[in-house]
Amino acid sequence: MSDNFVPSLRDGTLVRHRNRGYEGKIDGTTSIKACFTKGGATLQSLITKETFQYRITVAGESMRKVAPLEDLEVIEAAAEIECNACHHFFFTRPGFVNKPSGRCACGNWICPLCLACQTQEASQNKAPSCTYHRKRVQKKFALSKKASI
Repeated sequence: MSDNFVPSLRDGTLVRHRNRGYEGKIDGTTSIKACFTKGGATLQSLITKETFQYRITVAGESMRKVAPLEDLEVIEAAAEIECNACHHFFFTRPGFVNKPSGRCACGNWICPLCLACQTQEASQNKAPSCTYHRKRVQKKFALSKKASI
């Protein structure tokens, strides 16, 4: 297995362990082979062909769990959506239905209603096309005005 293998699950993806049954969110990967597991049990031998395993944050537990991909069942993954404005792709937030994760691939803010990215020019514009974005810009302007007083 090559050293540049890329994890296939994004951080924040909701997963369930097939054997142990706990549910949690992916919180990155680990390469520390001493804590690797398989089938829900800690591996006795430190020699494995896997280069990493996923760290899972379980609600109510202080310690994160570690599991390989084959032990995990995806409950809800981040969906890839094409932006209406620039046609780049962005991801939804796992656990929140149809909620964009904040920024488009082009770097602009995603509007949760119209699912289009809002450029800096749109923020400066007095009348942005999206009503939600218009209200957001007005609140931002009012808060900056309060802070300067």
